[in-house]
Amino acid sequence: MKTRKLGQLEVSELGAGCMSISANYGPPAPGFVGINVMRYAHERGVTFFDTAEVYGGYTNELLVGEALAPIRNEVKIATKFGFDVEGSGAPISRPDHIKRVAEASLRRLRTDRIDLFYQHRVDPNVPIEDVAGTVADLIREGKVLHFGLSEASADTIRRAHAVHPVAAVQSEYSFVERAPENNGVLAICEELGIGFVPWGPVGMAFLTGTMTPDTRFDPATDFRHNFPRFTPENIRANLPILDIVRRKAGEKSATPAQVSLAWLLAQKPFIVPIPGTRNRDHLVENHGALGVDLTPQDLRDMETAFATLNIHGASMDANNMALIER
Repeated sequence: MKTRKLGQLEVSELGAGCMSISANYGPPAPGFVGINVMRYAHERGVTFFDTAEVYGGYTNELLVGEALAPIRNEVKIATKFGFDVEGSGAPISRPDHIKRVAEASLRRLRTDRIDLFYQHRVDPNVPIEDVAGTVADLIREGKVLHFGLSEASADTIRRAHAVHPVAAVQSEYSFVERAPENNGVLAICEELGIGFVPWGPVGMAFLTGTMTPDTRFDPATDFRHNFPRFTPENIRANLPILDIVRRKAGEKSATPAQVSLAWLLAQKPFIVPIPGTRNRDHLVENHGALGVDLTPQDLRDMETAFATLNIHGASMDANNMALIER
């Protein structure tokens, strides 16, 4: 597997999103399943693993720490601060809170440094300059190596970067979700030399081609059950977008998920998708994207077809959408 740069942080061109092992896309997997799939990802060349304190209420960080402890010096770990996990659940990025989270994450991850420390969501009550300055302090102390932002606007990114270099921005981006193209975030990353890490790179599984209007999500364990884009009506209405990916997959003897990831990799050289899975076969399938060659003409064809379509339904519910700067 080749590498790419997130600012000055060098990582594998495909990372591993670890959230879905523990939370949010169904019930948590048994611990040994998550550990095995993370270690298998590393065997296949993945050096970049993404987690957060809020995933599973600390359980995902604990699992990532256990899985990667034997290979810690061969991988880069990203985690996130910025939610009041044990209180209201609201964004919180006061300097004292950030420092407490850093210490707790270091313990859970069984490490002496966090390679990439993201603000998970922008806190409207704390100037981003104060956040950047606090992470800069942690970097000077050696507890954090690189600073990241998640779902921040172009203006917020520029202001933060002026205080301390931002290595990476993580926001939702896929063939079906184009916000970073339209709100200036990809442009500011390119201008300032910041890496971009798409979460939901296969459209929260929509672009795998396995989802139908009959698909149902468990209200207790799967947050998609409340997302407008995943109602039966909107899944049906968005199938023409999936059909573009399916047609290209047929031409390339690939799967829709592979074409979706290859499409992201082809957009910019500083993009590092982090598809998540708890399944070894799906991991192998995702990595097959690296062998899919989308030519400039392929990309133009896909874009021309996409431009005639509308995206139906917001990708998240109103409460989650209110937390992001789009």
